[in-house]
Amino acid sequence: MSTILKDPVCGMTVQPDKALRAFHNDREVHFCSEFCQSKFFEQPDRYISALVTASYDEAKENRRVAYFSMEVAVGSAMPTYSGGLGVLAGDTLKSCADLRVPSVGVSLLYRKGYFDQKLDEWGGQGEHPVQWHPERFLRPWPETVSVEIEQRIVQVRAWQYDIVGLSRYIVPLILLDTDVEGNTDNDRTLTDFLYGGDERYRLAQEMLLGIGGVRMLHALGYSGIERFHMNEGHASLLVLELLKEQNGQQTEVWDFGNVRERCVFTTHTPVPAGHDQFGYDLVQSILEPVVPFDILQMLAGRDRLNMTLLGLNLSHYVNGVAKRHEEVSQEMFPGYPIHHITNGVHSWTWTCDSFKSLYDRYIPGWSNDPSMLRHAINIPQQEIWEAHVVAKVHLLEQIQKRTNLSLSPDTLTIGFARRATPYKRADLIFSDINRLLEIAEQVGSLQFVFAGKAHPRDNSGKDLIRHIFDISRQLRDRIPVIFLENYDMDLAKPIVSGVDLWLNTPQRPLEASGTSGMKAAHNGVPSFSVLDGWWIEGHIEGITGWSIGSKEPEFSGSDALNRQDAEDLYQKLKNTIAPMFYREHERWVDVMRQAIALNASFFNTHRMVQQYVTNAYLP
Repeated sequence: MSTILKDPVCGMTVQPDKALRAFHNDREVHFCSEFCQSKFFEQPDRYISALVTASYDEAKENRRVAYFSMEVAVGSAMPTYSGGLGVLAGDTLKSCADLRVPSVGVSLLYRKGYFDQKLDEWGGQGEHPVQWHPERFLRPWPETVSVEIEQRIVQVRAWQYDIVGLSRYIVPLILLDTDVEGNTDNDRTLTDFLYGGDERYRLAQEMLLGIGGVRMLHALGYSGIERFHMNEGHASLLVLELLKEQNGQQTEVWDFGNVRERCVFTTHTPVPAGHDQFGYDLVQSILEPVVPFDILQMLAGRDRLNMTLLGLNLSHYVNGVAKRHEEVSQEMFPGYPIHHITNGVHSWTWTCDSFKSLYDRYIPGWSNDPSMLRHAINIPQQEIWEAHVVAKVHLLEQIQKRTNLSLSPDTLTIGFARRATPYKRADLIFSDINRLLEIAEQVGSLQFVFAGKAHPRDNSGKDLIRHIFDISRQLRDRIPVIFLENYDMDLAKPIVSGVDLWLNTPQRPLEASGTSGMKAAHNGVPSFSVLDGWWIEGHIEGITGWSIGSKEPEFSGSDALNRQDAEDLYQKLKNTIAPMFYREHERWVDVMRQAIALNASFFNTHRMVQQYVTNAYLP
C-alpha cells in the first residue's frame, strides 16, 4: 500500500513525484506549492501538528464504540483466540481500522493461549500450553482496576495492541491481565487459558471481561463511548456495571432504558446448550454484588444466570450472524426482536499474495472497498488459474515441509479445516470409502487436506480426528488424506487459498454462519457445502459452488439424513464436480471467478461493519 502524503498547510493530497520537499527538525515535509511551503516556514509551530498523529490520550475521548469479545485473533503469534469467534472479532476490528470507525476492542490476555495441538501417529491429540511473550507485541498501561471475585479484591491491568488500518488509522485492542503483584497465586492465573478450567474459572473470566472491561475503559480515559457491543454472551456482565453507573447512589431508581440504548448484542450460537449459564449458588459465591440479586434474576433468568438472556434484555439491537441464524434465534428466544447481519472476513488478511497481486492489477482500490471484487468477473480466466496454481504450489510445499508427504499439483484437492467436533461431520465424506474410491478410479484422482483442533474436553471431537487418521491409513496412496496439526491463522491461509474445492458438512441448522468458505472465495476457491449459515445466501448452484443435501432447515443429525447428505455428496462429486475439474477447465475457472465476484465482494467485514454502523451504532 502506498503512503498518502498531505500538505500540512492546505491539507491537500500531494503526489510524491510532484511535491516540493523540505526539512524541518530533521523531518521531511511535502508541499503542493511554493505558497504553502513559505507559509509553513513563516509559522511552523502552527502547522506542525498536522504532521503528528494524535496521541492515544487525545484520541480516546473520541472513541464511540467499545467492542467486547472473549477472544480476538490478530495473528498466530498472539494466541488470544481459539477459532472462528476470535478470527471474526479480529477481522471486525481490522475493518473498523480500515474504515476509521472510532472504536476500541476489549478482551483478555491469555498467557498460555488456548493450546498447542500435538498429534501422535494414530491421531491422538495432546494439548500443550503456548509459549509467548506479551511484552514483545503489547504495550503495558500503568493503570489498574479492581474486581471483587469470591469476596477478594483482584487487581487487573491492561495491555494494548494497535490494530493499524490500511489508512494508518489505529483501533486499540485492550487486553486485560490479572498476573499482577499482590493478587493471590490463583488469581494471577485467571487470564492464563482461553476456555480453560471449570465453571468457576469461566465465570471469573467473564466478570473480568464485562465488569473489569468497562472499569478499565474508564480508567484509561475512554469517556465518549456511546455503544457497547457484546460479541456473544461472554461479555454480558458489562450491562450490570453500566446499570450500577447509571444508578449512582440511588437505591430504587434503575435506568434500564438508558443502558439498553447503549448496548448491542450479537449471538453466534444456534443451540441452547451453547449459551453460557451458571447456577445462582455459584454466582452468589463468586460475583461481585454489582446490582441487587432480584434485579439480576429479573434480567438473566429466574433459575440460572443465562448470559445470552442478560444481553438480550438490555440491548437495543440484537442480531444473529446469518439470515437462517436470525430465524433459528427467534425460535430459541421468542418475543425478542432479533435481526441479522451476516458475517464476513477481512479481505486483505485472507487473500493470498498471488491473488492480491492479481486484484491490484485489475481492481485497484479493492482492499479498502472489497465490494469492487465484483469486477473480478472481467479478469481473464488464464490469470485467475495462474494465481491459483501459485497458491496451490505454496500449500503443497507447506505440507511437504510439515509432514514429509508429497501431494500432486494436478489432483483435485479438497480442503476441510475447522474445529473438530461431531456436528461439523468432518468424516461425512468417508461414509462409504468404496464410493469414494470408485470416483477416484473412474473420474479422476482425489486428495484431501484436513486440519482442526478438538476442545481439550471434547472426547468425541478427538475421536473424530483419530477416525480421519484411520481412514488415511486405509486409503493410503489410493486417495491421500493429510491431517495437519496445530491449525492456526498461519496455516489457515495457505489451506483456504491452495485447495481446489472447499468442503463444509455441518448438521443443519447448527452452523450459525461459518466463515471459512468466505475466505476460500476470496482466493477463487468454490464451496461444496451443506445449505446452512452463510452458504444459503452465497450459494448459486453451479455458479458459485455446489450444495449438499436438502434445503429444508430440519435438524440433520439422524442416521437417515446423514446417509441422504452423503449420497448427494457422492453423486455431485462423481457426476458434476470432478468431471468439470478434469474435463471442462474453462467452466471450472468460471466458477472460481464467479465465487470471487459474487461471494467475496459481499461476504467481507467491510460490508458487515458498515451494516453494524448504520443498523446498530448510529440509531
